[in-house]
Amino acid sequence: MPPMYLFTALAIMVLLHFFIPVYRVMPYPLNAIGLIPLAVGIALNLAADNALKKHGTTVRPFEESTSLITTGVYKYSRNPMYLGMALIIIGIALLMGSLSPYIIVPGFIAIIERVFISGEETMLQQKFGHDWIAYREKVRRWL
Repeated sequence: MPPMYLFTALAIMVLLHFFIPVYRVMPYPLNAIGLIPLAVGIALNLAADNALKKHGTTVRPFEESTSLITTGVYKYSRNPMYLGMALIIIGIALLMGSLSPYIIVPGFIAIIERVFISGEETMLQQKFGHDWIAYREKVRRWL
């Protein structure tokens, strides 16, 4: 599940920062800029979660969706929860200030893309057909 990957990524980032900090790229207090993507990521996750619950469909990856949500945060991103998670880890990396946590960011995004998004989008296309295709053509995967 993605939250497990998020927590694992964050734990590895913290370990890298403290044990192999490599190079300090964001000194204090400039590193506080990381609060912005962190807050936006949390807000995106909460908004997406609320939309899924409001429409009575699943939040869990690989479970069959009962609704195709195209409003709210889903109007701007087909994957606002994953975008939110990526923003959270980018925000934490900025807050830490060292270069080593950034090693995790592309790996996390690649895992989400290959393991979760591709499978979910295949299921959505099978379930919602032309509605999904029209939505996919109108709304980008990330932003």
